[in-house]
Amino acid sequence: MDITIHGLDEMSPSLHRMWRGAMDDSPEYANPFLSPQFAVAIARHRRGARVAVLREGGEAVGFFPHQRGSFGVGRAIGLGLSDCQALVHRPGVTWDTRELLRACGLSVFEFDHLVEDQSPFARHVTGMFASPVIDLEHHGSGYVEWLRRTSPRLTKSTLAKERRMGRDIGEVRFVFDERDPRMLRQLMRWKSAQYRRTGRMDRFARPWIVHLVDGLFHTRDEHFNGVLSVLYAGDRAVAAHFGPRSRTVLAAWFPAYDPEFRRYSPGLIMHLRLAEAADANGVKCMDLGRGDMEYKDWLKTRELQVAEGFATRVHPVAAAHRMWRGPVRGLRNTVLAHPGLREPADRLLRTIGTLRTSGLPGTAGPRRGAPERTTSRARPSAGSR
Repeated sequence: MDITIHGLDEMSPSLHRMWRGAMDDSPEYANPFLSPQFAVAIARHRRGARVAVLREGGEAVGFFPHQRGSFGVGRAIGLGLSDCQALVHRPGVTWDTRELLRACGLSVFEFDHLVEDQSPFARHVTGMFASPVIDLEHHGSGYVEWLRRTSPRLTKSTLAKERRMGRDIGEVRFVFDERDPRMLRQLMRWKSAQYRRTGRMDRFARPWIVHLVDGLFHTRDEHFNGVLSVLYAGDRAVAAHFGPRSRTVLAAWFPAYDPEFRRYSPGLIMHLRLAEAADANGVKCMDLGRGDMEYKDWLKTRELQVAEGFATRVHPVAAAHRMWRGPVRGLRNTVLAHPGLREPADRLLRTIGTLRTSGLPGTAGPRRGAPERTTSRARPSAGSR
């Protein structure tokens, strides 16, 4: 196995084609987060982004995007934002993990959404987690009709709220591919407010993430697009979603809604219409991303499994990094896995969020709407990431 390292901006058009070809060969690699376009977009904003190209007989058969930090500490490309990670390869290709890390100059490689078909990394996995998806094929009369059969009460309630919103506010319409950049800014404002209300880190307070999303929004490619979808009632936007899509997979990434209209469950309505529109536009699967949340339980048709862990080679930096990061991850996963711990932690975060937005000095001031509950067993809101 021959391994060469490239900057993402140095890749030739032929390498891009071979990367996309490897994605097309295997359905598990069809996710847009595994595309060269997403890796290139991350490389524009984060230092150390690279791709290792694996060759057999001179032919490129595998692509390993990663970010290399100080002391050879490596991370999956876009770690913390990417909901799907892998060494994308042709069927039947395998590799030696330590040889790969050595070629990349890495002492450790950290991942948290690694796809299942990555057996050389298996011994480095520290946990497996469900990642729900919506299959848009094979539903006969359509996804919403499938939901009517599998979750009749909640589907009936959500559709009734959609009708009531139309009567109260104005005609409900859904735009799958909204090209107005002002609506992207509105989505970011809603999402930032939600992060603050719920005590989470505000991703859109980081300029590089704003620029990343803006760049993906303007990416129009045969193989990759950033898709902004908006639910309107009358002349008001009430919910929106932005996520990347490949030819066949749309990744649920940043959903949000206007809390003024929360009584109508606009996030759930948006997800129903998003699934319908995605199906009509050639999407075969919506990836809802890792996370135990009730609205995902309702919407999913099945679950994938993703892994987190640390691939290492014998090196003092690798041992130190794992000793530092491992307990943090373990504590977080323990809290998320046990309702008795998760719910008090969630209440604490919401209290912090209330203080952030209560108008105290240095806060963002009051916000409309009550804080969302974000525990896994909360009533579905479909507005959390």
